Amino acid sequence: MRTTDTLKQSDLIANLNLPNFLTVVRILLIPVFVVLFSDPTPDRSLAAAVVFVVAAVTDLLDGYLARRHSQITRLGRLLDPIADKLLVLSGLILLVQFDRVAAIVAILIIAREVAVTGVRAISAAQGIILEAETTGKYKMVVQVVAIVLLLLEDGSLPVSWHPHEVGTGLLYVALALALYSGQRYLVSFWHQSSTKGL
Repeated sequence: MRTTDTLKQSDLIANLNLPNFLTVVRILLIPVFVVLFSDPTPDRSLAAAVVFVVAAVTDLLDGYLARRHSQITRLGRLLDPIADKLLVLSGLILLVQFDRVAAIVAILIIAREVAVTGVRAISAAQGIILEAETTGKYKMVVQVVAIVLLLLEDGSLPVSWHPHEVGTGLLYVALALALYSGQRYLVSFWHQSSTKGL
């Protein structure tokens, strides 16, 4: 039993390269973000937004480094999408709590994420590879910008325009991109599973 545990630990350490380390950092930043924004004041909102942006940047970095240095691992494939979803969904749920995002928008985005995660899990179990949607990547960027603006709508951003209106508009754009990319995943899965006779 100890030998098996030791092997599992050594596999985990072996997989903890720089891209995976950045993914773990992103996961660890999520509770920091949640605590900062759980009682939003202009200063705490600004700090929460900074943490959110840093976490989002690690998402870009870990993927780039993994591809550049051929360090894509099973652990990374598992943790990276989980970290992304936890970050964005935490932000959306907190924004709904403080009436900065309509609940229906958050529900639709969360439902899309759950559906796509389920489809990708089923497809992986059946040996079907669903390539990442380019639209989904754009969606992630727009979502991050929208959430940051909505975090800073209480006056912590020194601009003449109102961050809430711009952030809300961008979030609707992100929702449209999310639904579009989500249906493309479903269509791709349907075609490939039909071809394999599953």
